[in-house]
Amino acid sequence: MLSLTPSPSSLAEYALMRGTMGAIATWIFFPSLGLTLIAGLLAIGLNRGYHDAGWAWLKAATGILVFESGFVGVLGPMQQEAELSAGALAGRIDPATLAGSLEAERNTLWVLLAVATVNVVLGIWRPRLMRVSK
Repeated sequence: MLSLTPSPSSLAEYALMRGTMGAIATWIFFPSLGLTLIAGLLAIGLNRGYHDAGWAWLKAATGILVFESGFVGVLGPMQQEAELSAGALAGRIDPATLAGSLEAERNTLWVLLAVATVNVVLGIWRPRLMRVSK
């Protein structure tokens, strides 16, 4: 959707797209990310075979990283830009202030894609990493 976002000069279309993106991030992206993280952590906690598997803990760490990055780098900026664009459409905010986070959001999504890919590879490959215990 980021690549299809119209320019802020088409304010009505821009505000509609950013509002849609904010709603998707709020009601679909973030809850599904949280549910996936919780399910993965529960799987590690409930299956004793995963307790000493280093790959499982590395997968948990990358899952937490994806969750936090999604929260800070995607959800927040998308919600903020949706609010700003609605304010610009209502005449309360200067439209020139819009689209400042577009490139950062795009970069964050690419990083999230890379980390999520590593996370999936760890789950499939399951390298023999041993957890360091004290």
